[in-house]
Amino acid sequence: MTETPPDSETIIGLVQGQREFRDILLDDPHRPTYHFINPEGRGMPFDPNGAIFWEGKYHLCYIYQNDDRILDHSKSERNFDCWGHVSSADLLHWRFHKPALSPGEPDKSMFSGNCFVNNKGEATILYHGVGSGNCIATSTELELDNWTKLESNPIMPIPEKSSPEAKLFSSWDPHGWLEDGEHYAVFGGPTPALFKASGLNDWKYIGPFMSKDMPDVGEHEDVSCPDFFRLGDKYALLCISHNCGARIYIGEWKNNQFHPEYHQRMNFPGGTCFAPESLIDDKGRRVMWSWIVQRNEPLHVVDFTDPPVYGWSGIMSLPRALSLDSEGAILIEPVEELQRLRVRKREQKNIRISEDNSIRPERIEGNTLELLLIIDPCDAEICGIKVCASPDGQEETIIEYNPMSEELQINLEKSELAETIKHYHYVMYSRGENPTVTKQKAPLKLKPDEKLELRIFIDRSIIEIFANKRQCITQCVYPSRQDSKGIELFSKGGTMLVESLQAWDIAPTNQW
Repeated sequence: MTETPPDSETIIGLVQGQREFRDILLDDPHRPTYHFINPEGRGMPFDPNGAIFWEGKYHLCYIYQNDDRILDHSKSERNFDCWGHVSSADLLHWRFHKPALSPGEPDKSMFSGNCFVNNKGEATILYHGVGSGNCIATSTELELDNWTKLESNPIMPIPEKSSPEAKLFSSWDPHGWLEDGEHYAVFGGPTPALFKASGLNDWKYIGPFMSKDMPDVGEHEDVSCPDFFRLGDKYALLCISHNCGARIYIGEWKNNQFHPEYHQRMNFPGGTCFAPESLIDDKGRRVMWSWIVQRNEPLHVVDFTDPPVYGWSGIMSLPRALSLDSEGAILIEPVEELQRLRVRKREQKNIRISEDNSIRPERIEGNTLELLLIIDPCDAEICGIKVCASPDGQEETIIEYNPMSEELQINLEKSELAETIKHYHYVMYSRGENPTVTKQKAPLKLKPDEKLELRIFIDRSIIEIFANKRQCITQCVYPSRQDSKGIELFSKGGTMLVESLQAWDIAPTNQW
């Protein structure tokens, strides 16, 4: 039996309100056009979750906050984190479903987890129920529209602080998978732990998930938002540490334990790449997303009884394909489907930039672009490109490579004129240590005679820089001038040669 529809006056008011809100979003100069974004309200956090390729479609869930506490200020519990749900046939255009998970019993709210197929062939969400512990919901529907939570939830309660279990594991940020007919799960936290179950209700603690940690990992780094999978002939643990952002381990999986051999950062001080999640598709690709943390809204000081500053928040990175090269190094590339969005190609070749000079290529500018550059650094000490640049250089974001230090850097010192945005940036990334983080540096070592290859995506306030398929920098910028759309090539301390510069406008994929 269907519910009684609203009366006509209510319907007219809702339609008018939606049209007015759509106009607000369309007029927002910083709202991305081809990155997947939260359709309305707050996504802070906006972790991607529950990614699965199911019945020919990509399904992706994400954390967002409902409006319960905005409408009812008497609510004091965290009772508003839900899992939104979208699906896509092409990784570009997304259809919105009703929420996959909403607060209920025993979970008052829900945080991160994943989706896998259990030994009965059911799509299975393993997630953290806030205040309760790790929980499970299942679905067998073609479109995965409806999910049923286990009556036995939580499958693993949060251990009492004084209990022996509390020293062994945290019931936190779970990730599950099926292996040889058995269910496995890693629970995240300061000490990631391995669990195993024959069904969905009989989870048993096996032991520490990792045999060791890597020398470059700090003492206070946790393993949260874990995502464990086979990659080539190795295994990978994609995760975050809350104080450093996204990262990935590569190693061996044997005797019910992960043995890491290599660790690589996917975020660097000042960066915005957080909470990664991935799936494997019908092409055998490992496709990942991450939450791009915005800098135009305070992260830790938000009053959640107020609506988000701009009516929306929550941005997902472009889908990225992960693989290993012949030497076992990590390759990070934007998925090939993104090329379908290219329009109005412009190209220039063999642009030589003399020492301490710069050139603005003709007809190449914009703030919804893809740029592809092949650069020979020659004898330059610094070679690079400025994007989102005003004609007088008052606003500009500088992307540069230093061959001597073997570092790729994005400099935000002149990216925006708005002091409030800079303040939020410092609040989010200083954590009481350094209040002036305005540069993000990533290591990038070129092989002998290898050219610098930069693939840069600009989407209003988002910049993603893929370098030689081995490194990626994610950043947010907020130019305030309408003419901050220029592109400028520059060289310092020597000459560089831009062998090829290709540019495309990128067609929008968001409805508005």
